Order: sequence, then C-alpha cells, then structure tokens
Amino acid sequence: MRRAKPKPRPVQPDPIYGDTMVTKFVNNIMREGKKSKAFKIFYSAIEEVAQKTQENGLEVWKKALENVTPQVEVRSRRVGGATYQIPQEIRPARKLSLAMKWLIEAARNRNDKSMSRKLANEILAAYKQEGGAFKKKEDTHRMAEANKAFSHFKFK
Repeated sequence: MRRAKPKPRPVQPDPIYGDTMVTKFVNNIMREGKKSKAFKIFYSAIEEVAQKTQENGLEVWKKALENVTPQVEVRSRRVGGATYQIPQEIRPARKLSLAMKWLIEAARNRNDKSMSRKLANEILAAYKQEGGAFKKKEDTHRMAEANKAFSHFKFK
C-alpha cells in the first residue's frame, strides 16, 4: 500500500475553448504522443457536430458526455470462495474519465471514413441518447441493478 496519495497534476486549458475538460478528452484521444493530431481530430469533430445540429458544438459535446456518464458500477469481491459483483457509487473524477473513454472507444469502433467523422457521429448519437457509449452506460447500470442484492458486501 502506498504511503501518500499522489497529488493531482494540473491540466492546461485547451487553446481554442480554454476548457480543461477538452484537454482531458484530447489526452484520451491521443495516441503515441501525437497531441496536435488529437486536437485536430477533436476540433474538426466539434465543427462537424455544430454544422449538423445548428447549435454550439462544445455544448452538444458536453451534453453528450453527460448522457454517457455512469452513476454506479459493479466491482468484483471475493466472499467465502464465491465472487460477487457489488454495485458501487463512482467518484466524480472516475465518472468523467469513464464517460470520455467510452465515448472515444465507441467512436473508434464505428464504421466511417476518418476518426473526426467517427467521433462527430458518436457525439451526436450520445447527444440523442443512443450509440455505443450510451449502450455501455445502460449495460453498466443494468448490471448494477441486477446485483443490488449483494450491495451489503461493501468495500472497505
């Protein structure tokens, strides 16, 4: 067990919107340290979303992220030789992290030409409460609901 918790590192706001949440999202998109490429993908996706919805692209993205944010998750715990899936509340930082990762993963699994188009379409789907990332959230909540009976096996 570690002695002290690591201090959270400060995240710089992104150059266009001045939002730290955008930078965190771009950091999740990024592969092989190519941050400028990740920023291009994100900004072109937001632009495409804005054109399709005739609304502010960043606001649509935030709403989509809110729609795929989970409230509970199941964690495995061994009790007397059996493994139980125990539903637990998620702390706010993890909620946001999971939502971002699910949105990006669902976008990567889509069939479209470019990553920016995939991301734009997944953002629109999540905004309308459909698509892969929203399904993942629904499945997680359904699993937690099904295993509600084991919630008395709390984690320390």
